[in-house]
Amino acid sequence: MAGFKTHIGFSGLLGVGYGGVAFALYDVPLPTALLAGGLCTVSGMLPDVDSGSGRPLRESMAFAAAVVPMMMVDRFRSLGMSPELMVLAGAGVYLFIRFVLAYLLAQYTVHRGMFHSLPAAVIAGELAFLLASGDDVRLRIYKAGAVVIGYVSHLLLDELYSLEWRRGHLTLKRSFGTAVKLYSRSVWANVSAFAKLAILTYIVTKEPGWMREHYRQDVRPTIDHTAGRVVERVVR
Repeated sequence: MAGFKTHIGFSGLLGVGYGGVAFALYDVPLPTALLAGGLCTVSGMLPDVDSGSGRPLRESMAFAAAVVPMMMVDRFRSLGMSPELMVLAGAGVYLFIRFVLAYLLAQYTVHRGMFHSLPAAVIAGELAFLLASGDDVRLRIYKAGAVVIGYVSHLLLDELYSLEWRRGHLTLKRSFGTAVKLYSRSVWANVSAFAKLAILTYIVTKEPGWMREHYRQDVRPTIDHTAGRVVERVVR
């Protein structure tokens, strides 16, 4: 099994590449590229938040508690909150993640359970998309992609470290297949994970920012010959 430093180092390298390429080749704003790189780096620890009260849980929850309230600023503003109320709401989110969520994860998760799975990686990406601020859906997808890449990098490293070279032969450790998986042996864990995945997928597809972008892309200019002017037609 790869250690903490290996996971954070590998996801950090991926984050540098992910942010650097987007900034250099695709004109992604530098602050957005830097944030995406940071999200990718920290996401390399996320699957191990099920490791009890260990370092990955502490570091991940501390980072999430600090970053999530800032990512929700536009959400708070769209709700018409005053600056004072936004500060209070941000503080509430921080305290909930830092203490309540961290406690629940430590108490009710099992190491190498569904947190080490591809559905969990998608769930993490969908949560990042919903939390990401801004009206540009493409940038929100870009930030969510950083989380998925960092998350999956952890799973792949765990599987790679499940391979062992002994006496000239490649052997498999007992942990092989427990990281990159679609389901676990626990029926309840599977039901819980796929229910969350279904609910979040529905919310993401119906989320207002997504729908505005979808509507904009489906509008095509056409010429009304009878009126002699250009009109917009919605393509279904």
